[in-house]
Amino acid sequence: MQIYRECYHSGMPKRYEQYCPMAHALDLVGDRWALLVIRELMHGPKRYTDLVDRLQGIGTNILATRLRDLESNGVVSRRVLPPPAASKVYELTEYGRGLRPAMRELALWGARSLGPPVAGDELFDGWLANAMDTVIARLAPPGRFEFRVGTEVASLVDGEVVDGPIADPQVVVEGDPEGIYGLFVNRCLDLVTVTGDRVLLERLLDVAPERIEQPARA
Repeated sequence: MQIYRECYHSGMPKRYEQYCPMAHALDLVGDRWALLVIRELMHGPKRYTDLVDRLQGIGTNILATRLRDLESNGVVSRRVLPPPAASKVYELTEYGRGLRPAMRELALWGARSLGPPVAGDELFDGWLANAMDTVIARLAPPGRFEFRVGTEVASLVDGEVVDGPIADPQVVVEGDPEGIYGLFVNRCLDLVTVTGDRVLLERLLDVAPERIEQPARA
């Protein structure tokens, strides 16, 4: 535990200074952008430039600070890929990968009141695979599903997410982001095109979490 107390040194962001596991977790990963950096690294090692491209809106100074803090807290590590790549990449440590269940539950909680995308919403590269992994993968029945939304393609194979198309899908679903949202949240097939085993798709929709209304602000 001692190595993580380094975050209380002078010059670091202010911490909660409570002997509480929730406060300690937020000390380590609660700064703005930190969890989104971790989200990207959940899908494998990334170069610094990859993270800049995928985290639209983050300042390079903020990204550098978050990576440094996450590394000092034992969540992220750096390594150099073997030749011919020889690029420096960031990746989650085993300790960092342990955040996956908590990240999934937090994202699922947010997804249930997020609402459908609207004009002007920015969708990052890989959002479809990320959504599949967050919302439905661990609940999915056995089967081979492929989802196509413009240039984004993500698949489910027996509950595992594949970023891209697959061979011999049993179900292929095509639509826009609003249609995919309506499919999983409202069980509405009117805005998507379905090819293949509709019964299998209905089994997948049966286990999708239902939308809840966010309480009105006081």
